[in-house]
Amino acid sequence: MAQSGVRGEGARSRVRHAGELGWDDSLYDENGDPVQPVGETGEQARGASGSAESREDDDDPALETQGRGGRHGGGEQRPGGEGRRPRRRRRALRWSATVLSVLILGTAGAGYLYYQHLNDNIQKDDLNIGDAKDRAAAPKPNAAGQTPLNILLIGSDARDTKENQRLGGAKETFGGVPLADVQMLLHLSADRTNMSVVSMPRDTLVQIPKCTDPDDQHVYQATVGRTMTNQSLGRGGPGCTVATWEKLTKIHIDHFMKIDFAGVVAMADAIGGVPVCVDANIHSKDSQGHGSGLKLDKGTTSIKGKQALQWLRTRYGFEDGSDLARARAQHQYMNSMVRELRENATISNPNKLRKLAETATKALTVDDGLGSVKKLYDLGNELKKVSPERITMTTMPNRYVGARVEPTDDATKLFRLVREDIALDGKNKKSADRTSSDPASEDDRIGVTVQNGTRTSALAPVPGRASAVSQLLVGKGFLRTTADTTTASAEDETVIRYPSADLEGDAQRVAKALKIPLSAVEESSEVSGVTLVVGADWREGTAYKAKARDDKTPKTADALNGADAGACMHVNPNFTWS
Repeated sequence: MAQSGVRGEGARSRVRHAGELGWDDSLYDENGDPVQPVGETGEQARGASGSAESREDDDDPALETQGRGGRHGGGEQRPGGEGRRPRRRRRALRWSATVLSVLILGTAGAGYLYYQHLNDNIQKDDLNIGDAKDRAAAPKPNAAGQTPLNILLIGSDARDTKENQRLGGAKETFGGVPLADVQMLLHLSADRTNMSVVSMPRDTLVQIPKCTDPDDQHVYQATVGRTMTNQSLGRGGPGCTVATWEKLTKIHIDHFMKIDFAGVVAMADAIGGVPVCVDANIHSKDSQGHGSGLKLDKGTTSIKGKQALQWLRTRYGFEDGSDLARARAQHQYMNSMVRELRENATISNPNKLRKLAETATKALTVDDGLGSVKKLYDLGNELKKVSPERITMTTMPNRYVGARVEPTDDATKLFRLVREDIALDGKNKKSADRTSSDPASEDDRIGVTVQNGTRTSALAPVPGRASAVSQLLVGKGFLRTTADTTTASAEDETVIRYPSADLEGDAQRVAKALKIPLSAVEESSEVSGVTLVVGADWREGTAYKAKARDDKTPKTADALNGADAGACMHVNPNFTWS
C-alpha cells in the first residue's frame, strides 16, 4: 500500500508550506486585494502577520531570494525602493493566481513545489484487496470506444484523532475499528451525459469476501453467513469495502474516495454554505442523548462545517429515524452542493482556491489511480460534464430483516441498470449491442458447457434441462458441447459467460445461434470456458424467447433528481421544537 498515513510533519517537512510561497491570508481581503497601506514594506507586512511560518521564512535563504527579489535574485538591491513594494505584491498576487489556476498541470519553481506539497497531502490505499474470483469484470467499451466510470464514496466513522473523537462522540469507541457508515457508488456514463448514485444502507446484510490487509498481510476470511456491510472497512481498509460491493453487485469499481468526520467538516467549510430544507423546526437529540445535535429552523438554511456533518449523520429526527431517511438527507445535500459549486465556481480568488486545494487533498484517502492532484483534477473535469438535470440519486431497494435490511429483487435490477450503463433518469439512447472484435472459432471447435439454472424461489429446477439444451447446440453444429449435470443453480435470465477476452467472440457466436441477446453475454472469472446457464426464463422448449426488458428505475430506489431544488426533509414530530 502506498504511503498510507503520510500526512503530518514528516510529509509536510519535505516541501515548503503555502505560506512560505507568499500566500499569507492576513495580507489580502476577500477579493484577494492587499490590505496594507501603500507605503508599507515587506518586513512590516511580515511582522504584522505575526505567524511563526513567516518568521521561519525570514531564516530561509532560498525564500529570501525567491520572495524578495524574484527567481533571479536582487532582493533589497532591486531598483525602485520602498515605493514600488505594493506593485510587486500585486504582481506576486497575480503570479499566485496564475500558479494556482494551472497548478494541476504542473509548473516549475515554487509552483511545482506547491504541486508536490498537495500531492504529499493525499493519502492512498489499495483499491481492491479481495480475492480475484470475487472481482467484477471491467465493462467493455461502447461503439465509440468509451467506458463508464464507477467510484465508491466511503464515509468512515473512525475516532482515530482528537478531532474525529470530538465530532463523533462515543468516547468508548476511540481508536476502535472504523466502520464504513456511508457507502455510495457514483456511476458516470460512458458518454459522460449522465450520472447515477446508489447508496447502500450501512446495516445492509451482505457476505463480506476474503480480504488481505496490504499493510501487514493479515488475512480476513470471508464471513460465514451475512454481516453488516459497514464492517468491511475494518477488514483491511477501503479495498475490502470495494471488494464487498463488487461481489454483491458484479459492478466493476474503478476508484474509491474515503473521508472521515474531520474531513467532512473541513471540506464543508472550504466549499462554503450548502442550502438544505426541513419542513419543520428540528433538533436531533432525544432524552437519552441520541442524535446528531442538528438544530435548524423550518425552511431552507445554508449549512457548513460541523452543522453539515450533523446533517449528513442525522437519523433521529428525519422521517422514520432509519438509515433510509439518512440516505435521503445525504442525497439532498449532495445535489445541493453540486448546484452550488456549478453556480459559484470561480478561480478569481487565489486564497480561496488554495484553501480548497489544501483541504481537499488533506481530507481524502484514495486509491493509487486517483493519487495525485492531476488525476483528481482530471476526474473533476469528467464529472462536471454532467448537468444536475442528468444526475439521479437512489437508495438500494431493500427490505427489513429484523432490525437490519437486505437487498431485494429491485436491487438486483438496479445493479443491472448500472452495470449496463443505463441512465436512471429514463433518458436512454438506444444503442446496438457491441459485437466483439475477437473472431469466433468454427462452430464445431467451440467448447461449450451447459448448466441448469432454472431453479427459482418457488420452483424446483427442471430435470434434465442442461442435457436438453446441450443436445440442441450439438444439433446446430456445436459438437464440443457438454452438459454439466452436477450443477443446478438459480438464474432469473439465461446468460452466457466467458472467462477472458479471447473467448468473447466464441460466446457471442453461441448467443447468435440460439437467438439470445448479446447483452446476455458477459465476462466472468467464475467460469473456465464458454458457459451457457439456462435460466428460469427458458424452462421449456427449443426456441429461446427473450422477454421484454424493463429498464425503468425501480420506484423502491427512491430516486431524486439532481436539479430538484425543492426537496425538503420531513421532520419527525418527536424531534421538533417551537
